[in-house]
Amino acid sequence: MISEAEAQELLESKDLIAIGMRADEIRRKRHGGQTTFVRVFEIHVDVQPASLPSRTSAGEFRIVGSPRSLDAATAAVRNGRSVAGEVPLTGFSLADLVTLEGSSSLADTLRALREAGLEAISEVPLDRLDHAETAIAEARAAGLTVRRLTVDVQQPDDRMALAHRARTLQNTVGGFHAFAPLSRTMSISSPTTGYDDVKQVALSRLVADNITSIQVDWQLYGPKLAQFALTIGADDVDAVAAVDAGTLGTRRSPIEEIRGNIRAAGLEPVERNGRFEAIG
Repeated sequence: MISEAEAQELLESKDLIAIGMRADEIRRKRHGGQTTFVRVFEIHVDVQPASLPSRTSAGEFRIVGSPRSLDAATAAVRNGRSVAGEVPLTGFSLADLVTLEGSSSLADTLRALREAGLEAISEVPLDRLDHAETAIAEARAAGLTVRRLTVDVQQPDDRMALAHRARTLQNTVGGFHAFAPLSRTMSISSPTTGYDDVKQVALSRLVADNITSIQVDWQLYGPKLAQFALTIGADDVDAVAAVDAGTLGTRRSPIEEIRGNIRAAGLEPVERNGRFEAIG
């Protein structure tokens, strides 16, 4: 791991190429040329499908949105379980479950979600959980998997602190496969630039070197930034579309687009599921 002083020096540096080369070196030592991706079918907690669209192929079904109550959350899980079949069903931000109408405690909420059919918590936002270690331990005690650390809204002053926190959590409670260091919600008051985003990916790879994968979101950040991120430390692409509308032809389907994007970066695409298991 790089020292805090060295990390701060890199944060202040304008030499993105040098930072990216160092991050890519760590990435390649871990993964060689392999880059994983997952096709995700999202189910909003308040809008639950009765059936799947045609041409759906997902490695993960994910419940998104903040539930209004425990009843709403468990109803979404039961519905999600019915359409997901054997595919992993994940859902919710752990921060949204801490206080939920109709539940006496986080532990009760998590047990109810597991009993309804949820397999894993999909988001652990480092910027919103004051007692992340306790919440993660309760989720795992309820039988839920917690594999991914995330960031809801990153503030400029938090960029290095969040990467250090991800590393510390891996050391203290462990079990994380991926860290997604870019904001899932764009800040209106302090928007990031593409330069900021790719630099954050590289710094996160350097600082959180005890976490297997650094992840970038295909849906939120798009193919151009995702492809560049893969050359400077990222090795996993989240949220590739699971539904192919069939209007652009086979060569421009979501699966071929992501594979082509990864190959164009000089890397080998490997499809995975929500358990981080290779499936193609």
